[in-house]
Amino acid sequence: MPDTSNAALELLSPAQMAAADRAAIETGTPGITLMENAGRAVADTVLNRFPDAKRVLVVCGTGNNGGDGFVVARLLAERGVEVSVELIGSRSRLGGDAALAFEALDADLVLSDVPDDATFDVIVDALFGAGLNRAITPTGAVSAVIGKLLQSGSSRHAASAIADINASGVPVVAIDLPSGIDGATGQVLGRAIEAHTTVTFFRYKPGHLLLPGRSHSGERVLAQIGIDDAVLAKSGFTAHRNAPALWRADYPVPKLDGHKYHRGHCVVISGPAQFGGAARLAATAALRVGAGLVTVASPPDALPAHASQLTDIMVAPVEDKAALEALLADTRLNGVALGFGLPPDAATRDTVLAVLALGRRCVLDAGALVAFADAPKSLFDAISSADSDVVITPHDGEFARLFPDLTDNPSKLVRAKTAAERSGATVILKGADTVVASPKGDMSVNDNAPPWLATAGSGDVLAGTVAGLLTQGMPAFAAASAAVWLHGEAANHLGPALVARELETGLQRVIQHHIHGWTAERTQGNNTHD
Repeated sequence: MPDTSNAALELLSPAQMAAADRAAIETGTPGITLMENAGRAVADTVLNRFPDAKRVLVVCGTGNNGGDGFVVARLLAERGVEVSVELIGSRSRLGGDAALAFEALDADLVLSDVPDDATFDVIVDALFGAGLNRAITPTGAVSAVIGKLLQSGSSRHAASAIADINASGVPVVAIDLPSGIDGATGQVLGRAIEAHTTVTFFRYKPGHLLLPGRSHSGERVLAQIGIDDAVLAKSGFTAHRNAPALWRADYPVPKLDGHKYHRGHCVVISGPAQFGGAARLAATAALRVGAGLVTVASPPDALPAHASQLTDIMVAPVEDKAALEALLADTRLNGVALGFGLPPDAATRDTVLAVLALGRRCVLDAGALVAFADAPKSLFDAISSADSDVVITPHDGEFARLFPDLTDNPSKLVRAKTAAERSGATVILKGADTVVASPKGDMSVNDNAPPWLATAGSGDVLAGTVAGLLTQGMPAFAAASAAVWLHGEAANHLGPALVARELETGLQRVIQHHIHGWTAERTQGNNTHD
């Protein structure tokens, strides 16, 4: 389950975290103190989550992650828990703070053999930390304990030990990251622990939020271990966990003395009648998140369907590019969303280029992106030349059509960031772990989307939500991040079995529950309200 707090949004790569550790040590905090604090946080978590645990196995590697494990074992033993420690690898490889932590450990806790009737209530994974950058293969150090517990052989390599731990059914508390997860990308490096709970330190790593690392992490616990926040300025981080604190200051709040025209006029361009539902979903979402007015620009064949189903939203007949340009000649129509049900053809390309040339704040979705699959540079050039913010919302398939050379990169952060730099647009690379990236290098990773959000039409609601916020003047990166978070939270409020049209009701609940309080605070300070 995600940590729903707004604290500590910065995401640090393993290299940046290592630099933070070094900076803390250089400013006077001994490394063994950081290790003791980390071990204490893990031991506390074990006792809090599993208060009835009698026997705990701590499986340790030879690096600092193993050192944290030695501290956990010592502290649990001091608190009356029956603890066993297995060291994966040779004691001769222990060095630095890990060696100090091992020396402080009661030698009787370190297993040389396992009784045939041994059972454990909890396993602590202290094999590898966030810095693991190579695949775990059966050529590693030997583990005898888990294999014997499962009666699957007396000589087990690290990869086999991980498989056996996962198969044991015993809940696992992982230190820093589940062993086998790449801290930078969230990818599985050969084989990875499936943790019940993961305790990490100072700041989350991308691998805690990006899939499949998020699925392997279980409940996440963030512990502070004595590293000063001041080191963040030196870390060079650019990514954040997406949460309201990231964009709350930019969220648009209507003024008491304002009116609907102050909140912008969003135009949603519709495809033909048989695909008109997508445009209606987007338009309704744009209105729900606060756009003052919304108009669906409709081809003639879809006009009756839109007019009969839209009550609060205007409909304008737009037969071709010239008619659209005539509609948008009114500069009060300041936001545009398009791609919904549009075919990926030359006419759609012309429509997109015309909208970009007019300098409107714009969201490009679905057909508006795929139409440029054979000539993505022409789209990117037009975006870069546009005198306005542009947001594109590809899922993985659409992304591959526009950025085929990026699809093999294992880092979703790198893919999104590179795409934003290349295209000139703010990119929402969709998925259960949606990444938002701006052309300036800012990134956010979303982790609140439930699996039932993957339903037909939900992407149309997301695009409309972005458009509604852009239309009100919210900066593109903030608007995209806010829309993604609101979208996921709306689905959480609704629960399983939702359909896309219900997300508008979910957005209403989320805005009332989460955002009304902020606007009340800001009303007291600047005479505004939501």
